[in-house]
Amino acid sequence: MLESLGAESPDTVWCLGDVVGYGPRPNRCCALVAERADLCLIGNHDLAVLGRLDLEEFAPDAVESARWTSSVLEDSSRTFLESLSPSASRDGVGLYHASPRDPVWEYVLTPQVVVASLYEAEEPIVLVGHSHVALAFALDESLLTGGLAPDGTEFALAEGARTLLNPGSVGQPRDSDPRAAWMLLDLDSRTASFHRVTYPVERTQAEIRERGLPEALAERLAHGL
Repeated sequence: MLESLGAESPDTVWCLGDVVGYGPRPNRCCALVAERADLCLIGNHDLAVLGRLDLEEFAPDAVESARWTSSVLEDSSRTFLESLSPSASRDGVGLYHASPRDPVWEYVLTPQVVVASLYEAEEPIVLVGHSHVALAFALDESLLTGGLAPDGTEFALAEGARTLLNPGSVGQPRDSDPRAAWMLLDLDSRTASFHRVTYPVERTQAEIRERGLPEALAERLAHGL
């Protein structure tokens, strides 16, 4: 994903959170994001690993993974995650791990929540993560358009409209496409382009199993679920 992104020579790189929590290399992920991302948010799984959220609010597999991750997290990774916030604003763009109404927990997946999120945010462009599903929506007065944003989607940011975008997930996509997802936002041409990158899923699966993490976390990667 980083190679694919680097080929576009972006001016800045943003990460919407959940750097750790499911995968087998939490310290490597923290180091890479700290090195390559100019802005990173903290997600609910990051907060769980740090002990700042009650694990009873998570599914059993997520709880097991969070506990393992916390046990192997190095001081430098912990310090990096502790420095992050679940929301930020840059260049007229509002960034939220989950949603403007609840930056930590709310899933933005239905038209009703999309509209509510756009009205809640001060910025005309809203970026969210959390759901692991690539999305692109525009609200022009009372008309909402958009939906899923599969690989190759080119979404125009119309003047006067409010826009909500989710780039999808690098490490655990949930839209039935197992490839790593990222999005290029061009504020000059007012476009958002959605990309998917093939990577050796089987190697990550093997590492998840080697760590003794739940089998479901390995299996789902092959299916993008």
